[in-house]
Amino acid sequence: MSDLIVSTSPLDPRAKPLVDELIHEYDSRYGDLFDRDGAVVELNRYPPEAFAPPSGHFLLLIRDGVTIAGGGFKRYDEQTAEFKRIWTRHDLRRQGLASQVLVALEEAALRQGYRRIYLTTGFRQPEAVGLYLRRGYTALFDPAADLAALRRLPFEKWLAAQAEAPPAIAAA
Repeated sequence: MSDLIVSTSPLDPRAKPLVDELIHEYDSRYGDLFDRDGAVVELNRYPPEAFAPPSGHFLLLIRDGVTIAGGGFKRYDEQTAEFKRIWTRHDLRRQGLASQVLVALEEAALRQGYRRIYLTTGFRQPEAVGLYLRRGYTALFDPAADLAALRRLPFEKWLAAQAEAPPAIAAA
């Protein structure tokens, strides 16, 4: 088994099986919440160019010539990359592949000048919530809240020790 991380584009033909599976997964988990076009609309909200350097990045994890995981980021603001579409093939989950993708994306974000990561996941993806918490991301929502009412669950992570989060503003 040999795994290779490849920086590429969402238009790379090697990304298609992953994107197709992601569409199926989103539709199966959230189909009752999407409009009639479902996950396809969600996945096409951003043009492929948004995931290209210098402001974005897209990568695939390839094993023995087969795409098994991937993800990307786009610019959120001057210091923040927004991670999107982090995905692992369904039959290869629980092997640390998503963590490998996260680390590679974090390294790419740092190289491209970002100091903070922002991402969201859906309330019907507890595996993703667990992954982000294990990898040092901070939940920007109340975990005790009704997650279905929140729908999107935001997280952040500061990437460099010198780029610490601004001090919290106390509520009056």
